[in-house]
Amino acid sequence: MSRTKIGVLISGSGTNLQSIINNITTGNINGEITVVISNKKEAYGLERARQHNIDAVFVNQKDFENLEQFNDVLIEKLENHGVELVILAGYLKILSKKFISLYKNRIINIHPSLIPSFCGKGYYGIKVHEAAINYGVKVSGATVHFVDEEADNGPIIMQESVHLDYEDTAETLQNKILKIEHKILPLAVKYYCEGKLKVVGRKVIIVENEELKNNK
Repeated sequence: MSRTKIGVLISGSGTNLQSIINNITTGNINGEITVVISNKKEAYGLERARQHNIDAVFVNQKDFENLEQFNDVLIEKLENHGVELVILAGYLKILSKKFISLYKNRIINIHPSLIPSFCGKGYYGIKVHEAAINYGVKVSGATVHFVDEEADNGPIIMQESVHLDYEDTAETLQNKILKIEHKILPLAVKYYCEGKLKVVGRKVIIVENEELKNNK
């Protein structure tokens, strides 16, 4: 089976990017990251890419008149690198309808809560964990999902939970959930690259049967 060509969009340090790189290096993921793109020039994730001889590209939204033009350049970069699967690994910008339509069911995002809790507009980064702590939930976690036109709304691929302790802060909860993210995002990518993810309405089936895979 040929390796799936992957493009990763980031805005920060890129720890989830690193988890995918590690799983590709060990052969756990039958994929190849051909480009990493960031909207922030100083994002350490770009350096992670360079350290592994992956093309690292900075695209500044301020160079464009509007969001559509900015996204068109992202699409161009991805197409030039033959990208088949797009991964949002801590990417904090909005994707255009054109982008989402072009890569329908081929964009995977990781969100640090159990969707549909603490997700959507305004819920990103540490803000998600602050909201969970302030609400007093006993369980939180991470969600990997396909991306559609609404924020944190696409079909859920997998989730995993953690229990909160009374002493937990937003920072300690974030660290707990990061461990989960580094586990389930590479696993979802692995399944995608093996052709094991089948989207039926809002549900994602992890396919093990060859016949079902052929009907994907």
